[in-house]
Formats: sequence, structure tokens, C-alpha cells
Amino acid sequence: MPGLSFTLPHWLYWVGLIVFPIVAMVLSRRPQPKERRYTLALAYMIAVTGGIIGLHRFYLKNLLGIVYLPIFLFVLYANGQTHDARTVLSNHANEIRVAERVLEREVGRVEDARAGLSDLEARVAAAEAGSFAQKSAEKRLQRALDTIEKGEARLIEARQTMVDVTPLRDTAAATRAFWQNAAAYAFYAILILLAVDLVLLPGLVARANAALPPHEELSEAEQALLAAEAADRPKEDHEYAENWIDRLSLFCGEFVAYWAVIAVFVYYYEVIARYVFGSPTNWAHEAMYLMFGMQYLISGSYAMMTESHVRVDIFYAPLSRPKKAWVDLLTSIFFFIFAGTLLATSWIFAMDAIAVPSGNSILSAWARDEIGFGQMIAGLNAGQWTDPNVRWGEISFNEWEVPLWPMKWVMVIGGVLLVLQGVSKLSKDIREIARGN
Repeated sequence: MPGLSFTLPHWLYWVGLIVFPIVAMVLSRRPQPKERRYTLALAYMIAVTGGIIGLHRFYLKNLLGIVYLPIFLFVLYANGQTHDARTVLSNHANEIRVAERVLEREVGRVEDARAGLSDLEARVAAAEAGSFAQKSAEKRLQRALDTIEKGEARLIEARQTMVDVTPLRDTAAATRAFWQNAAAYAFYAILILLAVDLVLLPGLVARANAALPPHEELSEAEQALLAAEAADRPKEDHEYAENWIDRLSLFCGEFVAYWAVIAVFVYYYEVIARYVFGSPTNWAHEAMYLMFGMQYLISGSYAMMTESHVRVDIFYAPLSRPKKAWVDLLTSIFFFIFAGTLLATSWIFAMDAIAVPSGNSILSAWARDEIGFGQMIAGLNAGQWTDPNVRWGEISFNEWEVPLWPMKWVMVIGGVLLVLQGVSKLSKDIREIARGN
């Protein structure tokens, strides 16, 4: 089975976090057709991302996608058998290596002990009976005999291990090769089927659209029901926005919400790479938990604006709007203490992340107070961004070594957004109290 050795470049990680939400937001704002239609672009995207299990066929309501499932399940089974055989092979190979080292070590020891045996026996015979020299010679002789005896026992055991384990190792190697080839051939079969489907996909989409029932206009009763449901629906997110701060929080919340879609693709790739190709990544989990941490920080102001954060509503919910405004106004002091502390500590963390000794950029020198702000601005050039030897600050200790300093600055951005949203909420509460409705 072929392996995957792709490691996500750091620049692609950051570009993806910025570009993907923008593209998704643009696409989500496109006018939707009244009639339901299958689209060729979406069919190709599903085929590329999930075609190995026939999702593109299922998207088009084509049951021939079932053909992919047993082949894919066989690939997973074969990979499991390959993993088990690899474990057995590794264990047997270790036993053989240990036996080989024993043979290399003990053969020389036994031969040396035997070579000196006659000399030790002569010394024992020549020594005066009962003397210290005789006792010393006897101890050395006994030590040599013990070395020979134990060494021969180890040699017998090692040779027997070689005889017993070598066939098992060869069998495990053959089993591993068999299942590895079986998984590879099954995967190649999936690729062949997928290649054929990619060619046939335009026709499949056309036939699926032709099979759709004709579009029917809603009756007056159905339209009235939809209107009644719309009147009783909860507020849309955009209806909370009353000023530029609210609109900024709304934009940031929607922006980072699409990061969850990125997580779906990344973890899907991780699962396929790990269980189909046997090539787990060293970046997927770290990239995603860092992304979700940033998402949590940036979406705080959005949650506050839309009142979607968790709180105890037993006493608050029954209050009138002016009374709620009074409660919010009185408790806002605790919010600003928290938000201000978050912003201040985030700034410290962010500056420390840039000022680490490993950072050799001009920005790091400024953060360490080695140069002034003007010198830092004047020294910024393209080389600071493109030179791979320039490090701007703290990086991860894991193998992927992703820069961590941008995450620390996202904490600052989240703190600023939260403080701004608190100011917006405070102004709304004051206006509500002034109206007194």
C-alpha cells in the first residue's frame, strides 16, 4: 500500500485559515435557486474528497455507490492485518537480533575461557596445597568453568531461538507482504472505478437532474404557514447588529465559524491517511486544536452580541427589558474586569512570544527592547517575510514546529473584540434605561 508523507506547510495553514472563510462567506451569500438541482462542481468536489467510498454516487441518489463500500472495507481489513503482521514481524526480528548479539558475545567469551583453561589448571597443580595462591587459582579456574558452562547454555538457547524464530519471521514477512499487496490492489481498483466515474460524472448529474420531480409552486395555505413560522422564529444574527462594533463581531463570528468546516476536511484526511495508507500525520491534531483555540477567542464577542453564551436565566429571563438593562449595567463591571485582564495578559503573552531568544527577526529585536519602534518599522522588508532562516518568535516544540506567536496575538484580537462588544452592550443598556419602556 502506498504511503502518504504530506506535511502541511505553515504558510498554507495560515492562508487556509484566512482564505477559506472568505470564499465560504461569498458562496453562502449567492442567491439560491428556487428549484433543487444537482451541480457538477459539487459532485466533483464530493468525488475528490469522498469518492473512495462512493459518496459522489450517493449524492446523486445512485445506489451503485454501494460497490465502493466492500472494497473500501476490505482495504481497511487488509491494512489491519498488515499492521498485525508488522507487529509480529517486529517482535520476531527483535528476538533474532538479540540471539545474534548473544552469539557474537558468547562465542568469543567461551573460546577465550577454553583457551586459558589449561593454564589455569597448571597453576592450580603447581600451587602449594592450602596456600593463598592455590585458592586464588582455583577461584579463577572455577570462574572460567562457569563462564564456559553458562556461555554454552546461552549459545544453545540463542541457536535454538534462531532455528525456531527465523521461520516465524519469514512467515510474518510473507503475511505482511500479502496483505499489503492486497490492500494496494484493492485501493487501485477503487481508483480505477473513481477515474471512470469522473469521466461519467457530467452524464450522471444530468440524469439525476432529469429524474427530479418538477418544481411546484407553494399554495396559499403553505405560504401562509411559512409566513407564520417566520414571524415566530428567533432573531437572526444580523438583527442583533445595531452599530459598527456589532457588525464587526458578527463578521468575526461568521468568519471563524467556517473553520469548523476546515476541521472536517483535516480530520477526514487524517483518518484516511492513518487507516487507509498507514501514514498518520504529525500536524493534523496540533493544527486543529490551535485553530479551535483561536476560534474560541475570536467568537467571544459574537457570542456576547447574540446572547448565545451560557448563563443562568432563572431570575434574569422573566425580567422586563429595562430591568434586564439595569442588571446588565450593574454586572458589567465584572465583565470589564475580566475582559480588561484578558486583554492585558494577552498583550504580555503576545509580546513574550515574539521576544523569545530564538526569534531573530527585527520585530523580535524590538520586542526585546534592543531597537526602537522607528528602527523596527524602517527595518521591515521582504526578506523578513520570505527568508526561511528568520524566526519571528515562539514555535511549537512538536515535530511540526508551527509558529505559536500568531496564536498569542489572536488572544489580543479576541480581547479587543470582547472589550469593544462590552462597550456596545453598555451603550445599548444605557439607551434602554433612558427609554424606560
